[in-house]
Amino acid sequence: MLKTLLKSVRQYLASTILTPIFVTFEVILEILIPKVISNMINVLQNSTDVNFSVIGAYGGILLSMAILSLVFGMLSGMFAARASSGFARNLRHDLFAKIQTYSFKNIDKFSVSSLVTRLTVDIFYIKDAYQYVIRIAVRSPIMLICALIMSFTVNSVFSFVFLGLLVFIGIGIFLMLFFALPSFKKAFHRYDLLNNDIQENIKGIRVVKSYVKENYEIGKLSESSKNLAKNFLKAETIMSFAMPMMQFAMYTSMTFICALGSYIIVDSFGLNLNVGQLQELTTYGMQILSSLMMFSMVFVMISMAAECAVRCVEVLKEEPDIANPENPIFEVKDGSISFDKVFFKYSEKAEKYALNDINLTIPSGSTVGIFGATGSSKSSLVNLICRLYDVSEGSVKVGGVDVKDYDLKTLRDQVAVVLQKNVLFKGTIKDNIRWGNENATDEEIVEVCKLAEASEFIEQFKDGYDHMIEQGGSNVSGGQKQRLCIARALLKKPKVLILDDSTSAVDTKTDYKIRLSFKNYIPSTTKIIIGQRISSLQDSDMIIIMNDGMIQQVGTHEELLKTNKIYQEVYNSQNRVGGDGNE
Repeated sequence: MLKTLLKSVRQYLASTILTPIFVTFEVILEILIPKVISNMINVLQNSTDVNFSVIGAYGGILLSMAILSLVFGMLSGMFAARASSGFARNLRHDLFAKIQTYSFKNIDKFSVSSLVTRLTVDIFYIKDAYQYVIRIAVRSPIMLICALIMSFTVNSVFSFVFLGLLVFIGIGIFLMLFFALPSFKKAFHRYDLLNNDIQENIKGIRVVKSYVKENYEIGKLSESSKNLAKNFLKAETIMSFAMPMMQFAMYTSMTFICALGSYIIVDSFGLNLNVGQLQELTTYGMQILSSLMMFSMVFVMISMAAECAVRCVEVLKEEPDIANPENPIFEVKDGSISFDKVFFKYSEKAEKYALNDINLTIPSGSTVGIFGATGSSKSSLVNLICRLYDVSEGSVKVGGVDVKDYDLKTLRDQVAVVLQKNVLFKGTIKDNIRWGNENATDEEIVEVCKLAEASEFIEQFKDGYDHMIEQGGSNVSGGQKQRLCIARALLKKPKVLILDDSTSAVDTKTDYKIRLSFKNYIPSTTKIIIGQRISSLQDSDMIIIMNDGMIQQVGTHEELLKTNKIYQEVYNSQNRVGGDGNE
């Protein structure tokens, strides 16, 4: 896991290495300062007259050491911040880049809300833990070991007191972590559920408001927040005992050392222990205990970040189930498509196939309509053509070549899909259309918008094609969004064009004009149209009737009207007075 995560350090390796180096120098100076103070006290105590030159000399040394310690501390802090922020930046980039290689199946495995949590909350905790590890986790043990060694050089009896405290505090920290870690682990899974509720609510905010369900959604989110807070409260309540335990150990040990030390000084007239040495022991005791406190904080941070690290590594190590072959083909000959004994299910654990024994041949340049009830797997069928999913059994060929043998970019450039859920991104209309071809000229953009019947409403905007689209296309209507997405797909000039119910929000007249544009502009492109309106499909060279993941019948509009009862009923219901497409 660490090996995988540390690959994201890259250009911040120097900052990562410099941080513990400066921390070490800082600690060495802090360890030496009590020794210098002890010597100064002893010199002054043994001197009969006040020697200002001695005070000045020691003061200068102490001031220089303090300034150097401050400088080293500031440098270690600066490099630690740079290293941890840079590491988090690279890790976030690596995770996001990895997700871009995922197929729909990979994304379904994690869920969108979980991936968002890993890219945000999890990386935040990992960043903090990384900074603690390269700075505090280096400082604490060095400080602890050096202070313990120095205390032994002063008085071994008192040093054993410190060792006893180490054992006591170590057991306490172990027990706290043992009981707190499970709650921390549960908390991060709660984040996924919380993000899922937020995402679902915001995406469906129009429905929420239409049904006046704001209070219901607030209650649902409150419950998720309550469960998350409950997990963190339990874990943090357990960890809150760390500070009182440390303070108890610190003040108990200091009281013991001061009382016993004072007695030894008085009893031995300073021969076994002097005032300077007592001050030195007291300081080293404080340093030992403070380093233990910092060390416990590091353990807490690492413990919290450990589960986050596991979740991030899961994303990085997940292998896309759809990838380029070793020797990919970079040319799609034509738009012919064939399905040969195709079976498909979304998960290996699924009991039922979404597609069953699909055998189909589509000639290049033909127009194909796909019709069927909701849930008949129409979208599942076309998703296999551009390898958004891979078949479970059988094969799908485009241009006479198995889609698994193509270079993915080549295949998807030549198989354009306007998905059922149309998505526009924040930016100008031009920016969104150029997703189809980033090098397209303004004239080409205008041309495809005319073909998609989008130019008319675009020209009504004050800034025309430079009109800014808000995130998700929230400032355009459903029909306008669909037409912009169709224009974007046309700009690719593909061998195969798939419209997955992509004209459902436009009127029948506009729908007809769009299909007529396809016929004239891209006659050699294979056009696959999924629709619920028979008027959108009736001019197709063939219409595929799907039912329960199987092809029920294939034929022309006229053939199906004569032989398919379901097709007849839908056609008659849509074409009687008041029906859809009253023509």
